[in-house]
Amino acid sequence: MVLGATTYSSNAPFLAAGFDRGGFDTWITRMFASPVTVVSGHLTEPLDWPGTTIEAGDPVEVVTRLKAESEVPLRSHGSLTLNRALLNAGLVDTIELTIFPVLSGDTGVDRVFDGVADFDLELLAARTFDGNTQVLTYRPARHA
Repeated sequence: MVLGATTYSSNAPFLAAGFDRGGFDTWITRMFASPVTVVSGHLTEPLDWPGTTIEAGDPVEVVTRLKAESEVPLRSHGSLTLNRALLNAGLVDTIELTIFPVLSGDTGVDRVFDGVADFDLELLAARTFDGNTQVLTYRPARHA
């Protein structure tokens, strides 16, 4: 997992001693058990999340190196600023969008793709769970 500092900080409390993670789905359970690299210039070690390291510096350079070194695909969750930079740099192989059945036009705070170049998306997979929520997986290609 590769996360930005804000996403790391918002998820770290779920690892506190005594926090009941029994209701998490398998993806979330796997995420919390995965080694994590936090790209941050202001967080310092040690971090509360076991198996977490901090990488300071340009996120594009950090992730380019991590992709070359990793034997498994990297995954990021949340981390809007980080993921926007990685998408614009051509480092994102797939995008998984979760569509929840709610519109938050007045109360929404961040539009996910603000600041991202135009991309065409090729649908690779689609699934529905809980009867309402869609998970769509796309391959991005910069729009010509």
